[in-house]
Amino acid sequence: MKKLIQNLMFKAPNFPGVRAFGLWTLGFGLLTLVAGCAVGPNYKRPPINSPEAFRGETNISTNSLANLPWWQVFHDDTLQNLIQTALTNNYDLRIAVTRVEQARAIAAQARAGFFPQINYAASAAKGQNVAGNTPSPTGTSGTVFAADANASWEIDLWGRIRRLNESARAQFLASQEARREVMISLIAQVAQDYFQLLALDNQLEIARQSTNSYGESLKIFDERLQGGVASKLETSSAEALMDSAAATIPELEQQIALQENQLSVLLGKTPDAIRHTNSSLENQMPPEIPPGLPSTLLERRPDIREAEQQLRSANAQVGVAVADFFPELNLTGLFGEVSPELSAFTSGGDIAWGVAAGLTGPLFHGGQLRAQYAQARAAREQFALQYQAAMLKAFQEVSDALISREKLAGAQMQQSRAVAAYKVAVKIAMERYRMGSADYYEVLQEQQLLFPAENALVQFQRNQLLAVVQLYRALGGGWQSE
Repeated sequence: MKKLIQNLMFKAPNFPGVRAFGLWTLGFGLLTLVAGCAVGPNYKRPPINSPEAFRGETNISTNSLANLPWWQVFHDDTLQNLIQTALTNNYDLRIAVTRVEQARAIAAQARAGFFPQINYAASAAKGQNVAGNTPSPTGTSGTVFAADANASWEIDLWGRIRRLNESARAQFLASQEARREVMISLIAQVAQDYFQLLALDNQLEIARQSTNSYGESLKIFDERLQGGVASKLETSSAEALMDSAAATIPELEQQIALQENQLSVLLGKTPDAIRHTNSSLENQMPPEIPPGLPSTLLERRPDIREAEQQLRSANAQVGVAVADFFPELNLTGLFGEVSPELSAFTSGGDIAWGVAAGLTGPLFHGGQLRAQYAQARAAREQFALQYQAAMLKAFQEVSDALISREKLAGAQMQQSRAVAAYKVAVKIAMERYRMGSADYYEVLQEQQLLFPAENALVQFQRNQLLAVVQLYRALGGGWQSE
């Protein structure tokens, strides 16, 4: 440090103004580095009442489903391609990236306060009895050429600039976490829409099968009616069931088209069909991995990390408000030349220089500074509560997803048994009809029970997959880079 000081003192240009300004700057700079302090409270993470385990969790583990990247959770090739495309082209994510770049630039602006601000000026004027472009009998006359470089530097005695930098950096980090939150939301939304699309495909296939089955029944009943062995009731019931089933086909096709349009927008493309012919809802089985410990949400979930950075920024703004009560010390310096003749000006004979130190501070502002300080404290309290609320919401979302996954798995198992039983009933009714032990109306009744049960099973399968996606998102997984 001693050698650095000597170099700065003796290697400076041999001009009195520059040398004096350098000494002033160096002295106050070292004073700031050695004795400077940042007023205001230092950041401390608020206490969180974190439970030992999530409600609905069957076992506690340090591992977590969220530790896996999304391409190891969703094994469907089509879905992986859709997610990759969305992460590349989605407009919401690209907008979030631009917000990060804006926050980065704002942080760089705040860092500039640590350094002297150096400017230059040059002028050429000609006049008679003028002073500062104002007529004056005692003013100068003739031609004046001037050029100078001036510098100003605020000495950060109370840490105001440091607190501003702390706040700007926290905002930059918060923007990064917001971008990650957009990423995980995008991954979850693409997966949810994709599973919904597969479920609609299954429902459309069930509707077509039921329409064909009711159509066969109607054909048989018409033949029996013509032969005088069936009643109009049987044919009317079969016709009504067939038309009702057929009416659901256009509606499901509409929902499929709308779902594909929504997925296309997420992919950053114009609305179009989504190719997924090789995928099925039954093959979507994500791994069974425990959710992990509640405390890990602090380090993983982007929305919680963003809320904490917002709190850190608000805490630094309290320090800025405190520093405003104290005086500001500014160093200024000027070095240049002034000459009435251009030839003398270029020869460097008329040197102008000056150094100054200014101390400014508040005396009476009508309560403005106190109000600004109260506002900063209230804002810090607001973001502290938002941070704690984000944690509480995270615990709820994980618990909801765990409970939903468990209960829907049980419901799906029971519904699968019900569908299997209805299929057996339809088969037995058909055999009884073929043997002449029952009429076809009995088959029709069993079919009326089978097809709604199959639709319900598809809904349970879809909802169980959506619960897994919600759990993965609630745990903060999905945004890790490959």
